[in-house]
Amino acid sequence: EPCLPEEQPRGWWFSEQEADVFNALSQPTVCRGLEEALGTVAQALKQLGPFDGLLGFSQGAALAAVVCALGQAGDPRFPLPRFIILVSGFSPRGLGLKEPILQCPLLLPSLHVFGDTDCVIPSQESMQLASRFTGAVTLTHSGGHFIPAAAAQRQAYLKFLDQFAA
Repeated sequence: EPCLPEEQPRGWWFSEQEADVFNALSQPTVCRGLEEALGTVAQALKQLGPFDGLLGFSQGAALAAVVCALGQAGDPRFPLPRFIILVSGFSPRGLGLKEPILQCPLLLPSLHVFGDTDCVIPSQESMQLASRFTGAVTLTHSGGHFIPAAAAQRQAYLKFLDQFAA
């Protein structure tokens, strides 16, 4: 049965050639749509930037990490922000030439937020991504695959962001 538009699978890129599916935990043979996604981000950065920070959730967090890795490696399409916040992120797999870029430590201040009971992106995946950033700050919560907004998390966000207020 066809899905309603709001129920259609969405993603920055897909890990199958013919289907709009993505599994963060598999080793895909294709990354269909990745170059288009990077082009879309580059266009937004150029037209709407500069930005103090980037926020990415789930696959968007993986994409934001790739964008910053490319920027740090000198790609002029991706000027580095002052900080990055990654929620339920993971280290992308199967990106071919992009993977070696993510092997270098990222020198960008980062906040990594993830849930202990996240069944979509297990916490160890988010911790692995955090380990790629020098001086990463982590914030865990007892929930699953969502952006937590309780008072304790809001205070942690503000504490992280305060260092960039000027």
